[in-house]
Amino acid sequence: MSVEIACRIIEEHRDDAGWLLECARRQAGRIEELNEEVSELRVRWEALRDENVRLRERLAEAERAGKRQAAPFRRGESKRKSDPRRPGRKLGHAGAHRPRPEVVDRREDVPLGCCPVCGAQEARQVKRVVQYIEEIPPMRPVVTELVTYEGTCSRCGVRYSSDHPLKVSSATGAAGTHLGPRALAVVAELNKHHGLSMRKTCGVMKSLFGLRLTPGGVSQALDRAAERLRSDYDGLVGELRNSAVAYADETSWWIGGPAWLWVFTTPGLTCYVVDETRARAVVRRTLGEGFGGVLVSDCLATYDNATAVQQKCYAHHLKAISEAMREHPEGGKGYLEEVRGLLVAAMAVGGMDRGSADFARYYEILNRRADALLGVAREQAQEEAVRRRLAKQRDHLFTFLEHEGVDATNNRAERQLRPAVLVRKVCCGNKTRRGADTFEVLASVAATCDQRGECFLARVEQAFRRGPPAARGSPTEQRTTASPQA
Repeated sequence: MSVEIACRIIEEHRDDAGWLLECARRQAGRIEELNEEVSELRVRWEALRDENVRLRERLAEAERAGKRQAAPFRRGESKRKSDPRRPGRKLGHAGAHRPRPEVVDRREDVPLGCCPVCGAQEARQVKRVVQYIEEIPPMRPVVTELVTYEGTCSRCGVRYSSDHPLKVSSATGAAGTHLGPRALAVVAELNKHHGLSMRKTCGVMKSLFGLRLTPGGVSQALDRAAERLRSDYDGLVGELRNSAVAYADETSWWIGGPAWLWVFTTPGLTCYVVDETRARAVVRRTLGEGFGGVLVSDCLATYDNATAVQQKCYAHHLKAISEAMREHPEGGKGYLEEVRGLLVAAMAVGGMDRGSADFARYYEILNRRADALLGVAREQAQEEAVRRRLAKQRDHLFTFLEHEGVDATNNRAERQLRPAVLVRKVCCGNKTRRGADTFEVLASVAATCDQRGECFLARVEQAFRRGPPAARGSPTEQRTTASPQA
């Protein structure tokens, strides 16, 4: 309506006080509605402005992370401690020093001699100073000319040969020079235990021991070592299937194309599995269909229903809660703080004596509190996301309190996965399926030896000395039948 028309209408009704009063009331109501709409728009604008600031900060953090790909530069400023702890061990720890050698190979007695200033031969208050020097002698390979014999039995016609513990292959002629069991074990120690690349392994063998190798020769030697330790690996898988608890995790890998590296570990053993898929079938194939222990993992959907009893990692839950609190309009005050407190309290209860009356009472309180916090939907988006995450895993929330020796986090598997991640930074993975099978066996045996305080080098040397393994199908054939390594 134009201003002229409005003025004409008012002029016509200037003597109608009731009509004018009604128009004023309507105008006042409309103004009030507009004021309310403006207030709502202002609140929405402020919320969008805050969200824009948060998104800009996350974008800047993502851009910085892309340019800072390695620790410690990758850690964001918000995650850095303003007062980092003092480097080194805590105060009051036992002193660390090299122990005195139990065996002394030789002794050197160095007389005091004359004074370096005046040349006098006599001295008083002479004190005897004793030190022990541990030194590595110059090393060179010990070459053994191994002569064995082969012949045909005059009675049954069987062809057989004599054997020796140093014999690692039956090749002769141009391929008749071999590395001995211990040299091969050192190669496996450097490459699969300490993570050196094949070329660096060749360099160390040449510079320290005077042995010339090629990367291809190292690869073939590792394949032969894996063949001899395959039965040890199968034994570890059998122990894993009978364990009371297993911790699992996975990361990307390479087998001439995208693949996955799985780790299944317990306090006493570790099994690595390299597979082209990230499917639930890998978990069931490795642990067995009837696994009766507790599976501790993150919240990846692959692990859901893979085993009967599970515990989901609290560290991942707490990380998700922290991220939700950063995006929460009030910084997570209220509901999110209560949920985080529930998990922290559960971990504190986990450190109590399972047989005490207090433990049973606190366990009942935790269950009631969890039902109250997770049973009703939340209107706020971040709160509802956390509630749905934990409600989905409600059956696996307090499993570690119900079973002795089960951790609340999946940290054990992540620690065992870290050495493989460092290897991936060097070699990206494997080029062939056979290389992946070799990595599975040797890396698993090496990690298990560390956990049990055993010597991996001696384990490999012993495997070479006990002769070649029995004939068996190819790893691919085993994988498609009843093989546990998937």
